[in-house]
Amino acid sequence: MTKNWETVLISPQASLHEAMAALDHGGLQIAVVVDEQRHVLGTLTDGDIRRALLRQLPMNTPAGEIMGRSPETAPAAASKEEVLARMERRRLLQIPIVDQQGRIVAIQTLHDLLHPKRRDNAVFLMAGGFGKRLQPLTDHCPKPLLNVGDKPILEIIIENFVAAGFHRFFISTHYRPEMIRERIGDGGRWNIDVEYVHEDEPLGTGGALGLLPKDRIREPLFMMNGDLLTNLDFNKLLDFHDSHDGVATMCVREYEHRVPYGVIESDGLRVTSMVEKPAYRYFINAGIYVLSPSVLDAVREGQRIDMPTLLEQRMTAGEPVNMFPVHEYWLDIGRMEDFQRAQDEVAGVLRG
Repeated sequence: MTKNWETVLISPQASLHEAMAALDHGGLQIAVVVDEQRHVLGTLTDGDIRRALLRQLPMNTPAGEIMGRSPETAPAAASKEEVLARMERRRLLQIPIVDQQGRIVAIQTLHDLLHPKRRDNAVFLMAGGFGKRLQPLTDHCPKPLLNVGDKPILEIIIENFVAAGFHRFFISTHYRPEMIRERIGDGGRWNIDVEYVHEDEPLGTGGALGLLPKDRIREPLFMMNGDLLTNLDFNKLLDFHDSHDGVATMCVREYEHRVPYGVIESDGLRVTSMVEKPAYRYFINAGIYVLSPSVLDAVREGQRIDMPTLLEQRMTAGEPVNMFPVHEYWLDIGRMEDFQRAQDEVAGVLRG
């Protein structure tokens, strides 16, 4: 998302002169007219300004009188493809992003969508698991190298990050590490840098953080399991982490558990309520994190620790941990049925 977009927000009472200044200084070729609660009321472009000048309107004309009153906006939850479709439909170079209440939270530009900013944040992919539940497929191949469609899972993950502008990668290995190193290499074919850390013994889901070169990771780090498929907007997640006060952001996924029977609640022998086949909803860990450097510093080299324990320790120390709900496509390839499902879905969801 474009930074410093707030400089182009103006009130409907702002003068034509002030609207021109916002356009000139903002550099986004748009000014957005908002009310006091930041609800989008309209937009002003260079064309609107020029038409006002051709009509010889005075410079104190309120922006609300010359703005476009039917602005195209996109919801904050929209995917990159959805935002592009809206912009293409109206031939827009920029579009306001709004929350569920219609308040502006960002401005997205066509240039940023088509030419993502180069991100220096490192990406840490966990690729050391045995994949026992996918045997016999994993008897001689690490799970991240299993093909989904015509590419290994790990390559699909890397290419999604590369498309979002990321170029620094670390990969954790344990089971058949030579196969992963041979397949992925140093990242040269993607014009990225790939380094490896190796767990001689499994260190848990968080222990490999202690093997990273912490002196070279001083910005928030992406951490992701190497057996996940998702079309999550990684830049949106990073922007969320940067804009919230927390040492870590954990992606979560809503999970529904439906009881196939009527559930009875009671007080002693007396029935107090009956619910037929109730559904309970929970947030589950989606295996994707953004971690501030202080979290990495808390893990010693060789320490065995799982991510829930690590994050609980940070929370006990008074450090906030936030969650980021993932509504986008997400699939944890843990079982054979998940692997088969991935074969059916990957072409339409991740590459469509």
